[in-house]
Amino acid sequence: MARGPSKKVPATRAPAAAPTRAPAAAPTRGARAAGSVAPPLPLAETLAEARARIDGIDSQIQSLIAERAGWAQRVGKAKGPLKAAIDYYRPEREAQVLRRVLDRNDGPLSDEVLLRLFREIMSACLAQQEPLKVGFLGPEGTFSEQALFKHFGHSAHGLPLSSIEEVFQEVEAGHADFGVVPVENSGQGTIQSTLDMFLSSRLKICGEVELHVHQFLLSRSGRLEDIERVYSHAMSLAQCQAWLRGHLPKAEKLPVSSNAEAARRARHADDAAAIAGESAGHVYGLKVIAGPIEDRPDNTTRFLVIGRELFHASGHDRTSLLVFVRDQPGALFNVLRPFAEHGVSMNRIESRPSHAGLWQYAFFIDVSGHVEDAPVKRALAELGDYAADVKVLGSYPVALL
Repeated sequence: MARGPSKKVPATRAPAAAPTRAPAAAPTRGARAAGSVAPPLPLAETLAEARARIDGIDSQIQSLIAERAGWAQRVGKAKGPLKAAIDYYRPEREAQVLRRVLDRNDGPLSDEVLLRLFREIMSACLAQQEPLKVGFLGPEGTFSEQALFKHFGHSAHGLPLSSIEEVFQEVEAGHADFGVVPVENSGQGTIQSTLDMFLSSRLKICGEVELHVHQFLLSRSGRLEDIERVYSHAMSLAQCQAWLRGHLPKAEKLPVSSNAEAARRARHADDAAAIAGESAGHVYGLKVIAGPIEDRPDNTTRFLVIGRELFHASGHDRTSLLVFVRDQPGALFNVLRPFAEHGVSMNRIESRPSHAGLWQYAFFIDVSGHVEDAPVKRALAELGDYAADVKVLGSYPVALL
């Protein structure tokens, strides 16, 4: 249909829009998140007006957070007279909420930033009842502590413990609601001491955390030429061995129980250094000599969240199993076959001495899905025909980022 002649725009009004173009293809969610910028301010809007709008938005955000906290309180009351924060915590529900946050994100903030913001909001709302008590491999400043805060938020109460075994013990005794323990590194493989604890522990895996690990060389003086010995956890020393060969070939390398313990020792002498996370330097007053110094830029450590019960399915889960096989030909093949036949993907398998007898082994197996999922249920039902024993270590949400 033909249009009439356009009207003249008065001088006091904004200029007419530019002629329209053919619409471009819509960018993907990731592209929008990475490349989006704030829209240009209208010509008549001043900096003071923009700041006033931001203040108004901040007020709305604060009101909505308070409203969310109020509804969280109502949820707690609806559950009845529960005794502790752990009674209110549901990791599968948190995973579902955070996945929706990521699905809605069109930028300009990154997925990582939004995930961290919403994690802290949920952590603060949960802590209204009572903060969760979470054990981790201490002291303060370790990567395990970073993993704790990434998963539970800073409103959780961290309990620094001296060993992975002690983390298990404190959770089993009820002194901690949950524990966070390292289980594998992308470059150095499995932390065997963690796997071995599951051979006898009754605890369950309730979640997982993937943490990008950046190693720094820290010391009191901050001078590389002063360093004669380097403290760190054995796995961190291994993650930085090429850098150490190139820059400190003559320095003594001394493994200790944790990177934070390394930082504690290094703060007492100018000729000592620690390899640890940057946060350990802040905690123990050390200067950064160099970093990141890890040999692989994609250096990532996977942590497990351990607790006393299994939780329901979140919709995107992983199940960890401990399988003891019978000593007979084709035993392992027969154990793995039901997963393939029922379309269950296997993510990981590793053997460890079972501690039940000489040269007897158990297999740690990770599969996709939850024990409540029908394909996993059917596969597990058939395992009994071939395995001497099957222990479900946990079904838990897959790490988000």
